[in-house]
Amino acid sequence: MTKKPYIIVLGNEKGGTGKSTVSMHVIISLLRMGFSVGSIDVDARQGTLSRYLENRKETSSRMKNPLPLSEHIPLLTSQRPLREDAIKEDQENLENALFKFSSKQFILIDTPGSDSPLSRAAHSVADTLITPLNDSFIDLDMLVRLKSDSLDILRPSTYAEMVWEQKKQRAIRDQGSIEWIVLRNRLSNINARNKEKIEEIVKLLSKRIGFRHIPGFGERVIFRELFLSGLTVLDLEECKMPMTLSHVSAKQELRNLIQMIQLPNVERLAA
Repeated sequence: MTKKPYIIVLGNEKGGTGKSTVSMHVIISLLRMGFSVGSIDVDARQGTLSRYLENRKETSSRMKNPLPLSEHIPLLTSQRPLREDAIKEDQENLENALFKFSSKQFILIDTPGSDSPLSRAAHSVADTLITPLNDSFIDLDMLVRLKSDSLDILRPSTYAEMVWEQKKQRAIRDQGSIEWIVLRNRLSNINARNKEKIEEIVKLLSKRIGFRHIPGFGERVIFRELFLSGLTVLDLEECKMPMTLSHVSAKQELRNLIQMIQLPNVERLAA
C-alpha cells in the first residue's frame, strides 16, 4: 500500500505575514534533503509563491547545475455564479491537484490572506498547519480578541474558530488530525515590552485553543531580496553570493525552524 503524502498548509487570513517566504524555504529545505515535493498555490490570483517559483526557474535556467524545484500547481478560485457550484468546483480542483501529487512524499499548500471556500478546503486536508504571525497586536487580532485596557483574552477570533471547525471536519471525514503551529515571524532583535507581551499572550492562547508556538525568521532584508531571483538562504553558496553574518544567522533560523516543525522523517536530517 502506497503511503499518502504528508500535507503542510501555510495559512493565515491576514496578508503580509511571510507565508510565501516560509513556504518557499520549507519546500527547498525538503528538496535539498532528498524528499519529493509538490506545491500548490491556492492564492493564484495574487500568486506570490507561484511567482517565486517562476523566478527560481528562470535563475536556474542560467546556471550550470539546475536548482531543485518542486512540481507546482496554481489554483484559481472558481468564478461560477452559484455559490454551491463554485464550492464544488474548488473542491474538485483541489482534489485533482492532490491526486496528481499522490506519489510525492510532501505536498505544501500556500493559502491566501483571506477567507474563501477553497482556502477552507485546503486547511481541512492539512497534516500540519503553519500560521505565520508578525509580532504585532494587529496580527494577533486574527487569533484572539483582547480586552483593550487589560489585554485579557476575551475569545478566539474568526480565523481560530475556522481552524477549529476544519479540525472537526477532518476528524469526522477520515479520523485524521491537524497539528497547528503558530510561527512568530519577522521577529525584531530588540527586546521590547510589546514583544514580551505578545509572547506571553501567545503562550496563554496556545493552551486555550490548542496550537504549538515556535519562533520563525527574524526581520531581515535578505528574505525580501531573494524573491526576485527565486532563491532561498540555502542557495547562496551554490550561487556564489557573498555570505554575511546576517545570511549565516538566517540559515541557522531556517535549520531551527525545520527541526521545530517536527515533520516525519525530517527532524534528524535537519539537524
